[in-house]
Amino acid sequence: MKGRTRVNHPPDAPVPADNHPLVAPIHQSVKFAFESLEETMRAYRGERPGYFYTRKSNPTTRQLEKLLAELQGRDDCIALGSGVAAVSGCLLSLTRSGDHILCFVETYDPSRHLIQELMGRFGVQHTMLSIEDDAGIERVLAERPIKLVWFESPTNPVTRIADLGRITRAAHAHGALTVLDNTFAGFHNHGQYGIDVFVHSLTKYASGHGDVMGGAIIGRDELIRGMRRDTVELGALLDPHAAFLVMRGMKTYYLRQEAQAASAARIAKFLAGHPAVARVHYPGLADHPRHALAREQMKDFGSIVSFDLAGGLDSARVLADALEFFAISPSLGSVESLIMPAQLLRPRGLSAEQLAISGIGDGTVRLSIGIEDCNDLIADLDAALGRAADA
Repeated sequence: MKGRTRVNHPPDAPVPADNHPLVAPIHQSVKFAFESLEETMRAYRGERPGYFYTRKSNPTTRQLEKLLAELQGRDDCIALGSGVAAVSGCLLSLTRSGDHILCFVETYDPSRHLIQELMGRFGVQHTMLSIEDDAGIERVLAERPIKLVWFESPTNPVTRIADLGRITRAAHAHGALTVLDNTFAGFHNHGQYGIDVFVHSLTKYASGHGDVMGGAIIGRDELIRGMRRDTVELGALLDPHAAFLVMRGMKTYYLRQEAQAASAARIAKFLAGHPAVARVHYPGLADHPRHALAREQMKDFGSIVSFDLAGGLDSARVLADALEFFAISPSLGSVESLIMPAQLLRPRGLSAEQLAISGIGDGTVRLSIGIEDCNDLIADLDAALGRAADA
């Protein structure tokens, strides 16, 4: 064999069946081949397992999908290139012109934009309530056909809690699907409820290190089968190297979640007692409006702590600039602690009435608690809050 042929057809280095790697390899290949056309066609028709083209499926990505589905307590998963890709893929696959979505003021800003603007252009209508309007949710479901209920719990950024049991029962009683963006709560929460589809941003807690983006749609077999073709053709499937990085992050998922949630609980209590803070939004505090519901639904209360500064917008600016260990940065769930002040949290596309319902004011600040020493974080916040109060 000539050299220029050999470099394109290198010798195999097979791993014996009883000699497996402790870390699964990255299948960094776009194309896969069988030994014959007959076997290729069998795989193409779904008559045998195997891979053909990474835009459709890849062994590394598939391993991640199987892991995430199992952790969330569902049958299957589709891994995509970002959390918003999971949101848009889910919306486009599950709805058609003439359908109606029930969503909420507290919905993540890009998700709300997709529902209001993109889906609206395709003839999909929506009704928007507050996630705490239990009677309104049941009324809307009874008044007209609803295709799906799209919601979050805890919500971003002021950590309101949805009544998962009540919403799913009401939705299913009227033939509606439920889609929960479960990014804040994580894969270890909410699987016990009858949610039809879970959406996650893998960029956050799954990756955990702020160095890779990804998204996931998780549900029962028949729903995922129907959605996979659509999402594949939309072209947003997760790259195998990114899937490998998310898999690596998932190895420490539970350790990070436990540490971050424990620190968040301490920081929430500290903030609740600080004179510069008007109100703390953290479901782990006894005075949270739905603390009892959160305790019933969740294994922990998460690592997002939001609060309202008494000094408003100017205090939020001073606080953000004064902090040493909290980076002013988007996203959340990484090992570094992050801050998003009011200037970066204000939702777009809401009326004045809806903005008031959202609970986001001029002094609202969102913290994503990392894995730094909690005493260092509290000392940092204490010093910065002192400067904010003086301002």
